[in-house]
Amino acid sequence: MFSALTDYGITKRAFDNNICTLMTINPRDFTTDAYRRIDDKAYGGGAGMVMKAEPLDLALQAGLAAQLKKGIANPLKIYLSPQGKPINQEMVNKLSTCKGVVLVCGRYEGIDERFIEHNIDMEISIADTVISGGELPAMLLVDSIMRQIPGVLNDQDSAINDSFMNGLLDYPHYTVPRKYKGMQVPEVLLGGNHEQIRKWRLQMSLLRTKLRRPDLLERRNLTKIESRLLEEALNEVGTRLEGN
Repeated sequence: MFSALTDYGITKRAFDNNICTLMTINPRDFTTDAYRRIDDKAYGGGAGMVMKAEPLDLALQAGLAAQLKKGIANPLKIYLSPQGKPINQEMVNKLSTCKGVVLVCGRYEGIDERFIEHNIDMEISIADTVISGGELPAMLLVDSIMRQIPGVLNDQDSAINDSFMNGLLDYPHYTVPRKYKGMQVPEVLLGGNHEQIRKWRLQMSLLRTKLRRPDLLERRNLTKIESRLLEEALNEVGTRLEGN
Protein backbone atom coordinates (compact mmCIF):
# COMPACT_ATOMS: atom_id res chain seq x y z
CA MET A 1 0.00 0.00 0.00
CA PHE A 2 2.78 2.43 0.88
CA SER A 3 4.18 2.23 -2.64
CA ALA A 4 1.72 5.05 -3.35
CA LEU A 5 4.20 7.22 -1.41
CA THR A 6 7.51 5.64 -2.33
CA ASP A 7 6.95 5.11 -6.06
CA TYR A 8 5.06 8.20 -7.20
CA GLY A 9 5.15 11.98 -7.31
CA ILE A 10 6.54 14.51 -4.86
CA THR A 11 7.08 12.01 -2.05
CA LYS A 12 9.02 9.63 -4.31
CA ARG A 13 11.38 12.44 -5.29
CA ALA A 14 11.92 13.31 -1.64
CA PHE A 15 12.78 9.70 -0.79
CA ASP A 16 15.03 9.36 -3.84
CA ASN A 17 16.91 12.51 -2.80
CA ASN A 18 17.23 11.28 0.81
CA ILE A 19 15.36 14.30 2.14
CA CYS A 20 13.08 11.91 4.01
CA THR A 21 13.09 8.19 4.76
CA LEU A 22 10.24 5.76 5.25
CA MET A 23 10.41 2.33 6.85
CA THR A 24 7.42 -0.03 6.94
CA ILE A 25 7.16 -2.97 9.31
CA ASN A 26 4.64 -5.84 9.15
CA PRO A 27 3.55 -7.05 12.61
CA ARG A 28 2.99 -10.53 11.15
CA ASP A 29 6.77 -10.87 10.95
CA PHE A 30 6.85 -10.86 14.76
CA THR A 31 4.35 -13.62 15.45
CA THR A 32 5.36 -17.02 16.81
CA ASP A 33 2.59 -19.32 15.62
CA ALA A 34 2.38 -21.13 12.28
CA TYR A 35 -0.59 -19.05 11.13
CA ARG A 36 1.15 -15.73 11.91
CA ARG A 37 -1.93 -14.49 13.73
CA ILE A 38 -1.85 -10.92 14.94
CA ASP A 39 -5.45 -10.83 16.23
CA ASP A 40 -7.79 -12.77 18.50
CA LYS A 41 -11.28 -12.63 19.97
CA ALA A 42 -12.01 -9.85 22.43
CA TYR A 43 -12.29 -10.57 26.13
CA GLY A 44 -15.88 -9.96 27.14
CA GLY A 45 -17.20 -11.03 23.77
CA GLY A 46 -18.54 -8.93 20.94
CA ALA A 47 -18.14 -8.78 17.18
CA GLY A 48 -14.79 -8.48 15.46
CA MET A 49 -11.20 -9.29 16.35
CA VAL A 50 -8.61 -7.31 18.31
CA MET A 51 -4.94 -6.92 17.37
CA LYS A 52 -2.68 -8.52 19.98
CA ALA A 53 -0.24 -6.42 21.97
CA GLU A 54 2.83 -8.67 21.70
CA PRO A 55 3.46 -8.69 17.91
CA LEU A 56 2.74 -4.97 17.78
CA ASP A 57 5.15 -4.36 20.63
CA LEU A 58 7.90 -6.39 18.96
CA ALA A 59 7.31 -4.61 15.64
CA LEU A 60 7.48 -1.25 17.39
CA GLN A 61 10.74 -2.14 19.14
CA ALA A 62 12.24 -3.14 15.80
CA GLY A 63 11.22 0.22 14.35
CA LEU A 64 12.65 2.11 17.32
CA ALA A 65 15.92 0.20 17.03
CA ALA A 66 16.17 1.08 13.34
CA GLN A 67 15.57 4.76 14.10
CA LEU A 68 18.16 4.68 16.89
CA LYS A 69 20.76 3.55 14.35
CA LYS A 70 19.97 6.77 12.46
CA GLY A 71 20.49 8.84 15.59
CA ILE A 72 16.81 9.24 16.46
CA ALA A 73 16.57 8.27 20.11
CA ASN A 74 12.99 9.13 21.02
CA PRO A 75 10.63 9.46 18.03
CA LEU A 76 7.03 10.47 18.60
CA LYS A 77 4.80 7.38 18.60
CA ILE A 78 1.38 7.98 17.03
CA TYR A 79 -1.57 5.62 16.75
CA LEU A 80 -4.00 6.34 13.88
CA SER A 81 -7.41 6.00 15.51
CA PRO A 82 -10.95 7.37 15.06
CA GLN A 83 -10.79 8.13 18.77
CA GLY A 84 -7.76 10.38 18.32
CA LYS A 85 -7.40 14.13 18.12
CA PRO A 86 -8.67 15.43 14.74
CA ILE A 87 -5.79 16.31 12.45
CA ASN A 88 -5.37 19.90 11.27
CA GLN A 89 -2.69 21.94 9.54
CA GLU A 90 -1.30 23.36 12.79
CA MET A 91 -0.73 19.83 14.06
CA VAL A 92 0.93 18.81 10.78
CA ASN A 93 3.26 21.82 10.94
CA LYS A 94 4.39 20.82 14.43
CA LEU A 95 4.87 17.18 13.44
CA SER A 96 7.05 18.25 10.50
CA THR A 97 9.60 19.61 12.99
CA CYS A 98 9.98 16.23 14.73
CA LYS A 99 13.19 14.41 13.95
CA GLY A 100 11.38 11.10 13.75
CA VAL A 101 7.82 9.77 13.92
CA VAL A 102 6.49 6.22 14.28
CA LEU A 103 2.95 5.57 13.04
CA VAL A 104 1.00 2.56 14.30
CA CYS A 105 -1.80 1.38 12.00
CA GLY A 106 -4.63 -0.59 13.55
CA ARG A 107 -6.99 -3.07 11.93
CA TYR A 108 -10.16 -5.02 12.78
CA GLU A 109 -11.94 -3.73 15.92
CA GLY A 110 -8.78 -2.04 17.14
CA ILE A 111 -5.70 -2.97 19.14
CA ASP A 112 -5.15 -4.16 22.68
CA GLU A 113 -5.49 -1.14 24.98
CA ARG A 114 -2.42 -2.16 26.96
CA PHE A 115 -0.21 -1.59 23.92
CA ILE A 116 -1.61 1.93 23.59
CA GLU A 117 -1.19 2.74 27.27
CA HIS A 118 2.39 1.47 27.35
CA ASN A 119 3.70 2.84 24.06
CA ILE A 120 1.64 5.54 22.36
CA ASP A 121 2.35 9.24 22.82
CA MET A 122 -0.51 10.57 20.72
CA GLU A 123 -3.64 9.35 18.92
CA ILE A 124 -4.68 11.08 15.68
CA SER A 125 -7.87 10.85 13.63
CA ILE A 126 -8.19 12.04 10.04
CA ALA A 127 -12.00 12.23 10.00
CA ASP A 128 -15.13 11.36 11.94
CA THR A 129 -15.56 8.14 10.04
CA VAL A 130 -14.44 4.53 10.29
CA ILE A 131 -12.36 2.80 7.60
CA SER A 132 -10.78 -0.64 7.36
CA GLY A 133 -7.35 0.21 8.75
CA GLY A 134 -4.83 2.87 9.68
CA GLU A 135 -2.66 2.56 6.58
CA LEU A 136 -4.54 5.11 4.46
CA PRO A 137 -4.64 7.68 7.31
CA ALA A 138 -0.93 7.07 7.87
CA MET A 139 -0.15 7.74 4.21
CA LEU A 140 -2.23 10.91 4.30
CA LEU A 141 -0.37 12.08 7.41
CA VAL A 142 3.06 11.25 5.94
CA ASP A 143 2.27 13.13 2.72
CA SER A 144 1.00 16.21 4.56
CA ILE A 145 4.02 16.27 6.89
CA MET A 146 6.51 15.87 4.06
CA ARG A 147 5.08 18.88 2.22
CA GLN A 148 6.26 21.08 5.09
CA ILE A 149 9.84 19.80 5.07
CA PRO A 150 12.26 22.12 3.21
CA GLY A 151 13.38 20.71 -0.13
CA VAL A 152 10.44 18.36 -0.67
CA LEU A 153 8.51 20.80 -2.88
CA ASN A 154 10.18 22.50 -5.82
CA ASP A 155 8.62 25.77 -4.71
CA GLN A 156 8.15 26.06 -0.94
CA ASP A 157 5.64 28.86 -1.53
CA SER A 158 3.28 26.11 -2.69
CA ALA A 159 3.12 24.82 0.88
CA ILE A 160 2.82 28.30 2.36
CA ASN A 161 -0.19 29.06 0.16
CA ASP A 162 -1.99 25.75 0.73
CA SER A 163 -5.43 25.65 2.32
CA PHE A 164 -5.41 25.88 6.14
CA MET A 165 -1.85 27.24 6.32
CA ASN A 166 -3.14 30.62 7.55
CA GLY A 167 -6.37 29.26 8.99
CA LEU A 168 -8.27 29.84 5.74
CA LEU A 169 -9.28 27.78 2.73
CA ASP A 170 -7.30 28.32 -0.45
CA TYR A 171 -8.35 30.86 -3.08
CA PRO A 172 -9.55 29.80 -6.59
CA HIS A 173 -6.91 28.97 -9.20
CA TYR A 174 -7.02 29.47 -12.98
CA THR A 175 -4.85 28.62 -15.99
CA VAL A 176 -5.14 28.77 -19.79
CA PRO A 177 -7.37 29.27 -21.69
CA ARG A 178 -8.74 32.62 -20.54
CA LYS A 179 -12.26 31.60 -21.60
CA TYR A 180 -13.70 28.14 -21.00
CA LYS A 181 -17.33 27.19 -21.65
CA GLY A 182 -18.33 30.84 -21.42
CA MET A 183 -16.51 31.41 -18.13
CA GLN A 184 -13.75 34.03 -17.95
CA VAL A 185 -10.65 34.21 -15.77
CA PRO A 186 -11.16 37.06 -13.24
CA GLU A 187 -9.85 40.27 -14.75
CA VAL A 188 -7.74 41.13 -11.69
CA LEU A 189 -5.49 38.11 -12.38
CA LEU A 190 -4.69 39.35 -15.88
CA GLY A 191 -3.59 42.89 -15.05
CA GLY A 192 -0.20 42.16 -13.49
CA ASN A 193 -0.83 44.30 -10.37
CA HIS A 194 0.60 42.01 -7.67
CA GLU A 195 -0.87 43.98 -4.77
CA GLN A 196 -4.37 43.82 -6.24
CA ILE A 197 -3.90 40.10 -6.93
CA ARG A 198 -2.76 39.53 -3.35
CA LYS A 199 -5.83 41.33 -1.94
CA TRP A 200 -8.18 39.50 -4.30
CA ARG A 201 -6.75 36.12 -3.30
CA LEU A 202 -7.05 36.97 0.39
CA GLN A 203 -10.62 38.13 -0.16
CA MET A 204 -11.53 34.93 -2.00
CA SER A 205 -9.94 32.83 0.75
CA LEU A 206 -11.98 34.67 3.36
CA LEU A 207 -15.18 34.30 1.34
CA ARG A 208 -14.71 30.59 0.65
CA THR A 209 -13.93 29.94 4.29
CA LYS A 210 -17.02 31.86 5.39
CA LEU A 211 -19.29 30.01 2.97
CA ARG A 212 -17.78 26.52 3.24
CA ARG A 213 -16.05 26.29 6.62
CA PRO A 214 -17.39 29.05 8.89
CA ASP A 215 -16.05 27.13 11.89
CA LEU A 216 -12.52 28.06 10.81
CA LEU A 217 -13.31 31.76 10.93
CA GLU A 218 -14.75 31.39 14.42
CA ARG A 219 -11.29 30.34 15.61
CA ARG A 220 -9.50 33.17 13.81
CA ASN A 221 -9.27 36.84 14.80
CA LEU A 222 -9.75 38.79 11.59
CA THR A 223 -7.84 42.01 11.09
CA LYS A 224 -9.71 45.19 10.16
CA ILE A 225 -8.59 44.80 6.56
CA GLU A 226 -9.72 41.15 6.43
CA SER A 227 -13.09 42.05 7.97
CA ARG A 228 -13.60 44.77 5.36
CA LEU A 229 -12.59 42.50 2.48
CA LEU A 230 -14.94 39.78 3.68
CA GLU A 231 -17.83 42.21 4.11
CA GLU A 232 -17.29 43.55 0.59
CA ALA A 233 -17.23 40.04 -0.85
CA LEU A 234 -20.39 38.99 1.00
CA ASN A 235 -22.18 42.13 -0.17
CA GLU A 236 -21.17 41.36 -3.75
CA VAL A 237 -22.43 37.79 -3.46
CA GLY A 238 -25.70 39.07 -2.03
CA THR A 239 -26.07 41.55 -4.87
CA ARG A 240 -25.50 38.82 -7.48
CA LEU A 241 -28.06 36.54 -5.84
CA GLU A 242 -30.63 39.33 -5.78
CA GLY A 243 -29.97 39.98 -9.47
CA ASN A 244 -30.73 36.36 -10.29
